[in-house]
Amino acid sequence: MLAAKDEIWLLERNPPRRIPGLIMLKQADCVQMVAHTVTTAPIRFDIVELGADDAAEMLALATLTQPGPFRAHTHALGHFIGIRDQGRLVAMAGERMQPEAYVEVSGVCTHPDHRGRGYAGLLMREVAARILGRGGIPFLHCYATNTGAIALYGSLGFTPFQTVTAAAFSAA
Repeated sequence: MLAAKDEIWLLERNPPRRIPGLIMLKQADCVQMVAHTVTTAPIRFDIVELGADDAAEMLALATLTQPGPFRAHTHALGHFIGIRDQGRLVAMAGERMQPEAYVEVSGVCTHPDHRGRGYAGLLMREVAARILGRGGIPFLHCYATNTGAIALYGSLGFTPFQTVTAAAFSAA
């Protein structure tokens, strides 16, 4: 049972159908991409491991930048890493869903004041490389309208796999 302010997100190959007792809040086409290798680049910034002690700061960054569904305990679904500037978390990326051998790269975001420095690409490469190193296959979802991100992900080694529909629902 969903609480009044809770949301549930579904990813489906076909547009979502009406679900009794739920109200659709939003829906969007997404590109699902996978990587079997990732490009390499020198690490130019200090990467920090993120965890429970960073949860509030991670949620604040995700709330500001809206990378997709991210809640107070999303950090517990997989490993997250980030970049700090003068002690403040300014970029992060990590893991979320893990269906079988696939591991989703998720929560990729950079504070608006720190964009254009290569943080997202660096963090995504590192997360994807770690997944590959464990024998997994990194995948991700990107809003189909976000052509800049799709181009970035392609430059890192991700290729489109399929189009899916993301839909958010709440209790009626």
